[in-house]
Amino acid sequence: MDTGELTDLEQDALAEIANMGVSRAASNLRQMVGEQVFLSVPSVKIVTREAASRLVERENVTKLVAVQQSFEGPFAGRALLIFPEAQSLELVRSIVGDQHSLEDVIDLEQEALAETGNIILNGCLATIANVLHRTMRMSLPSIVRGDGASLFEVQGTASGGQFVLFLFIDFNIKKRDIHGFIALLMDLPSIAALKTIVNDFISAIERQPSGHVG
Repeated sequence: MDTGELTDLEQDALAEIANMGVSRAASNLRQMVGEQVFLSVPSVKIVTREAASRLVERENVTKLVAVQQSFEGPFAGRALLIFPEAQSLELVRSIVGDQHSLEDVIDLEQEALAETGNIILNGCLATIANVLHRTMRMSLPSIVRGDGASLFEVQGTASGGQFVLFLFIDFNIKKRDIHGFIALLMDLPSIAALKTIVNDFISAIERQPSGHVG
């Protein structure tokens, strides 16, 4: 089966574009928590959903919580902000402030997580769309809990649903010992559409005298 493998140039370009999006997302998160946020270099792979689920179950942590938003436009998919469920209350506390009691933090958890995901994922996707000169529409955020497999299960009967474009960035709020991931999931038809747009982007840069990718 053609899994729409990316060329090295496509992979480099996507990683660079994703880096811009995630830098914006990290800046938003930094403002929310008032602390330094560290990011890994984005990894872009076309993998099976099973492989994607294993990637986010780091150190065999299978109880995960994610904020997810669907996006539509010239390509479509789901964006997820994922972290271990055990750290969700600490993340909320870092956002709402240490002065709140545990009961308050628990009451605020769903709303605060959804708002956090909305700001971070929107910042990331909006930047990627702007760089590619495209427009994206995003759904309202929803909270999902479960292991990696349940986070990445196929919704509907998507064509090429076994394989996904997995754009993966690790983030860490060091003082709080909070780490998580931003992941974008797309099926094969959307990957094909994205490849076309990315190649247009690469061609436009290569036509510039000093342009380069990677």
